[in-house]
Amino acid sequence: MSSESTSPSPVPAAGPGTDGRKPRVAVVFGGRSSEHAISVVTAGAVLSAIDRTKYEVLPIGITTEGRWALTADAPERMAISDGTLPNVDQLSETPEGGVLLPVDPGSREVVYSEPGSVPKALGDVDVVFPVLHGPYGEDGTLQGLLELSGVPYVGAGVLASAVGMDKEYMKRVFDSFGLPIGPYEVIRARDWKLGPENDRGAVARKKIVDFAAENGLPIFVKPARAGSSMGISKVDDLADLDAAVEEARRHDPKIVVEALLRGREIECGVLEYEDGPRASVPAEIPPVTAHDFYDFEAKYIDSASGIVPAPLTAEETARVQEMAIAAFDATGSEGLARVDFFLLDSGELVINEINTMPGFTPISMYPRMWQESGVTYPELVDRLIQAALNRPTGLR
Repeated sequence: MSSESTSPSPVPAAGPGTDGRKPRVAVVFGGRSSEHAISVVTAGAVLSAIDRTKYEVLPIGITTEGRWALTADAPERMAISDGTLPNVDQLSETPEGGVLLPVDPGSREVVYSEPGSVPKALGDVDVVFPVLHGPYGEDGTLQGLLELSGVPYVGAGVLASAVGMDKEYMKRVFDSFGLPIGPYEVIRARDWKLGPENDRGAVARKKIVDFAAENGLPIFVKPARAGSSMGISKVDDLADLDAAVEEARRHDPKIVVEALLRGREIECGVLEYEDGPRASVPAEIPPVTAHDFYDFEAKYIDSASGIVPAPLTAEETARVQEMAIAAFDATGSEGLARVDFFLLDSGELVINEINTMPGFTPISMYPRMWQESGVTYPELVDRLIQAALNRPTGLR
């Protein structure tokens, strides 16, 4: 394909407010993780909500192979349609070239490069709105790239993103801050891949069997660094254990095993304001009768809906909100997060996890909780962009 047919036109570079140019927002989505499609759906919602009278927009999709491409600004093509998941390749307007961020912190100029052609400047980007979920996007890797480039971005920094993505270290951080967590076990790749006939492999398997004996069945086997319920298995019979571990390892070589916590699933949104983080009204995820648990299909295909606000007492609501902010602070999060809990039958509140870039589609719980808290979806998007524009990169 010739460069004439794919190369985009350059955009004059200028700082926000200079020469009348509006701040330019690059919405970056897709990515190499198993949550690629959900990221595309999220990007469509964000693109629809950005005030075009206030901002210029540059959609940048990352393919499943990791190529950065300019994509169509077409939110209507980014939705799940009849169970079919969207992807960046369907939206790419530059099938052979790639988008490059600046490597000089003194410049915010984005460049488009195509094999056999002269790179073309696309103009400055003032802020990045990364709506990637999972590894290679939500886990601190993209945040590190943006820090090196000196480009402001929405959401948590490198450390908080990495901690929020890795369920093992997330739990370790919560525990060190005195925040309650449920029983868990971690199996690392170097142990399990040796196989049950090897001493270390046998020890790894025995750890899970002993964990199940201590905590009872069922147990949940999860990828340590994945989201949207990808790769999770509910194990009711230890005969199914090996298959559950291999399913989790398709998404991550490290796995986390968790005990069943009997109670109600509660979620709470956190949003950073000038005076510090604030918590939304909580939501409840009721039992999904058509599924064993709140898995990917329940969330995104069948669109199982949560209850907002959650039917909690005033005291329970206050505890959820206080602990949500405590989890946000413990991980050093910025911008936004969704904190998930179990309210046990005993009345104890236990943290399940924190999501530093929570689901952001129109049906996702995070925007729904803030809608019920008085912040509309467009206002939420605008607040996050403004906060990122006003926050420096680097040590802070």
